[in-house]
Amino acid sequence: MAGKKILMICGDYCEDYETMVPFQALLAVGHTVHAVCPDKKAGDQIKTAIHDFEGAQTYSEKPGHNFTLNATFADVKPEQYDALVIPGGRGPEYLRGYESVRAAVRHFFDTNKPVAAVCHGAQLLAGAGVLKGRTCSAYPACRAEVELAGGSYADIPVDQAHTEGNLVSAPAWPAHPAWIAQFLALLGTKISH
Repeated sequence: MAGKKILMICGDYCEDYETMVPFQALLAVGHTVHAVCPDKKAGDQIKTAIHDFEGAQTYSEKPGHNFTLNATFADVKPEQYDALVIPGGRGPEYLRGYESVRAAVRHFFDTNKPVAAVCHGAQLLAGAGVLKGRTCSAYPACRAEVELAGGSYADIPVDQAHTEGNLVSAPAWPAHPAWIAQFLALLGTKISH
């Protein structure tokens, strides 16, 4: 299997696990991952946030690690990538305000390339206008964004993922094993023991 070239669009206060874990896991199995953020360049950092489920009506938020970007958003040409990863957290909320980010996201749907979105990543998908007629999982509070964007919300357990066509989505980081496994299947990644 040849490694794929994957774009990961992230931003300040993306969820710590949802940024670090897919980035490291995809590298570990031989893919190239370029982590970018608009208005930042390779070597710059984004702040992340740790979202946890501690019995409140919503997640709690704590400071996470700083995550170093390894590519420059301004240099990105989406057509040079095989797939896209969108972490959750608060990053997607503001990233959807950049037309260049929305255009990059649309490229992956227009060309039917694999896309993995988790948690609040659905906010960016909704903002890019790519959910009409699609089923997408997300953090339950983002159900409104999915449905208002013309999509169907996949109401699945927090540790599960949903694949429809080129999109694999999940509610939150407890779904990493299922989400990453389903994304690897879309990529054609074969792992043997």
